[in-house]
Amino acid sequence: MFNQAFLFLVLLLGIAFFAKNQSLIIAVAVLIVLKLIGADEKVFTALQTKGINWGVTIITIAVLAPIASGYIGFKELGSAVKSPYAWIALGAGMAVAIIAKYGITLLSADPHITTALVIGTIFAVAVFKGVAVGPLIGAGIAYMAMRIFELFRSGPGAG
Repeated sequence: MFNQAFLFLVLLLGIAFFAKNQSLIIAVAVLIVLKLIGADEKVFTALQTKGINWGVTIITIAVLAPIASGYIGFKELGSAVKSPYAWIALGAGMAVAIIAKYGITLLSADPHITTALVIGTIFAVAVFKGVAVGPLIGAGIAYMAMRIFELFRSGPGAG
């Protein structure tokens, strides 16, 4: 039970407490409890395969809640399209969705890269008070950077 994975989680919990990051504390604590009660084998597999989709669904619900509550309606939509910042936000939202698509592609094709992404996300959450929505976007950015790297590496004069 007290194997490398458990010790890694305890280390992460310590980092989370030191950084005072409630989301990371809760996430690691839940994983430790699941390990301690022996539910880790079944639950971790489901989390690994479906967790990102569940998380995206929860975030989408949170983003759409102001529409459902009536806080944002057609009037606000009409006002927003008149703002240049709204158009910038529209473009950014589209770019992030496209980048995330490539992130899923990378994580499916090259799962070992997940380790670096997770460590980068944990570091950003703990040290810079970031938010742990980064692995998917991080994977998408990594995918695009890798393609650009390959383009320059195999470009003129290579090989």
